[in-house]
Amino acid sequence: MRNTELAQLFREVALYLEMQDEPFKPRAYEKVAYALEALEEPVTEVYKRGGVKGLREIPGVGQAIAEKIEEIIQTGKLRYYEELKREVPVDVRGLTAIEGVGPKSVKVLYEKLGVKEVSDLEQIARAGKIRNLPHFGEKMEQKILKGIEFLKQGSGRFPLGSVLPLITEIETRLRGLAEVSDVVVAGSMRRRKETVGDADILATSQRPEKVMDFFVSMPEVMHVHGKGQTKTMIKLKNGMDVDLRVVTRESFGAALNYFTGSKDHNVALRRIAQEKGLKLNEYGLFRGSKPIAGKTEEEIYKALGLSFIPPEIREDQGEIEAAKKGELPDLVGYQDLRGDLQTQTTWTDGANSIEEMIEEAKRLGLEYIAITDHTKGLAMTGGSDEKKLLKQMAEIDKINQSLKGFTVLKGAEVNINKDGTLDIKDEVLAQLDVVGIAVHSHFNLPRREMTERIVKAMRNSHADILFHPTGRVIQKREPYDVDMDAIIRTAKETGTALEIDAYPDRLDLKDEHIRKAVEAGVKLVIDSDAHSVNHIRFLEFGVAQARRGWAGKKDVINTRPLKEFLRCLKQATAANK
Repeated sequence: MRNTELAQLFREVALYLEMQDEPFKPRAYEKVAYALEALEEPVTEVYKRGGVKGLREIPGVGQAIAEKIEEIIQTGKLRYYEELKREVPVDVRGLTAIEGVGPKSVKVLYEKLGVKEVSDLEQIARAGKIRNLPHFGEKMEQKILKGIEFLKQGSGRFPLGSVLPLITEIETRLRGLAEVSDVVVAGSMRRRKETVGDADILATSQRPEKVMDFFVSMPEVMHVHGKGQTKTMIKLKNGMDVDLRVVTRESFGAALNYFTGSKDHNVALRRIAQEKGLKLNEYGLFRGSKPIAGKTEEEIYKALGLSFIPPEIREDQGEIEAAKKGELPDLVGYQDLRGDLQTQTTWTDGANSIEEMIEEAKRLGLEYIAITDHTKGLAMTGGSDEKKLLKQMAEIDKINQSLKGFTVLKGAEVNINKDGTLDIKDEVLAQLDVVGIAVHSHFNLPRREMTERIVKAMRNSHADILFHPTGRVIQKREPYDVDMDAIIRTAKETGTALEIDAYPDRLDLKDEHIRKAVEAGVKLVIDSDAHSVNHIRFLEFGVAQARRGWAGKKDVINTRPLKEFLRCLKQATAANK
């Protein structure tokens, strides 16, 4: 069982325990799930090397959970999970993926109406049976139907962060074969789209039959759709289709360009080729039957009179015109970030201590992080009130005294109340280095009311960053209805930075909003929203999202050294006026 599958199983255990009104156990299993899914090493290897004792070194894993992981590794099953599922035999993951349906609702729906899966829920909702249940009503019934429709829209697609690690691992395995010369993941995954339907891998090899034999024999393969010397198609156990194509070295760049896409970008390139009397396809760029480019993407773009266009912006949304004029943006790089401004710790709902977060950030080459635990308005996380926040600030000051070449910033993820006020007093906010503000409740306010609520919060003189500005959770929760143009205008007016939340389920801001913010001259930050040491590496997804939104290094203020970054924050700007 892969780390991600194990994490999902423990998340389901947490959901079943929530049904039973267990006060602390669900959070313990959630924390372990966070740690497992982001663990860089397969958990099976951790167990082989150190047994139960080795498993206990994973953040949040105690003796009882370590023994459960051992049971799963040895038997492929978990008796505890099977017992929970027998008690309430429902698709708890599928049902709770619908906005508004929590574990306790699932239990009521099962006990009162026999709902076991999403299709049952849709049927009884359309029949008007949910509205008669206590604490549900007609509004909830309509919300559930809307949530089911939203879920259907994402069917067949995978969040980038949930599949990229596995596809990258497969790419690495192929690259390690003696028979393989070049290998690259293409398609929408290379363009770093927030969700992907499948994966395309290109390789060059003198012995393709050996490569294809290896490809179809991988343990993740569930089904082989077709196998040949130049193309093999498989389905992985996670449901994703993956195609491997072996091409010649002479046409590798052309094939990579073609299979990276997007379709609209490719059509535009072929049109330019035709205007020059050339022909462009997956085999190369030709004048008549004579190939003039194809080994690399760079030579194709050059032959077409264009600057090289980074994969993330190949969407035919102005990039070709910019490449003709030599005016492509200098996109923020994957190694450009110096700090992470949203991290949670064991002070609230994180899996690791402040010290552990520091060590991982340093290992990844960062120079500073902000500790931004939740505040009291988000009670389910054990959010900090003013007293607890001041205590944490003192702890951070103490920690900083022992650090060299690294700084921990005192921060908080402050809850925006329904009326636009913040849930921490201004005199305490004034003592923080970084104040992030965020919406965590009342997601269904009318557009005007939601916009006014957030704008009011942004006008607070202490609010430095608006975290995950639209509140969306990819394929799980729609963004709340808010006027993003008004939010961007307010960010420019007030000096509030907008966050690009790198957590794979969020990627919030969307690329289109990032581009608008860049054009408006709004300050941006890229944060991991880490709830575990292993989440800090999610920053790469935020950088990818920023690149898709045409953001440059100059637009992202946490690419700057600490002192310069701090001068960019609203509080510092206001103090210097």
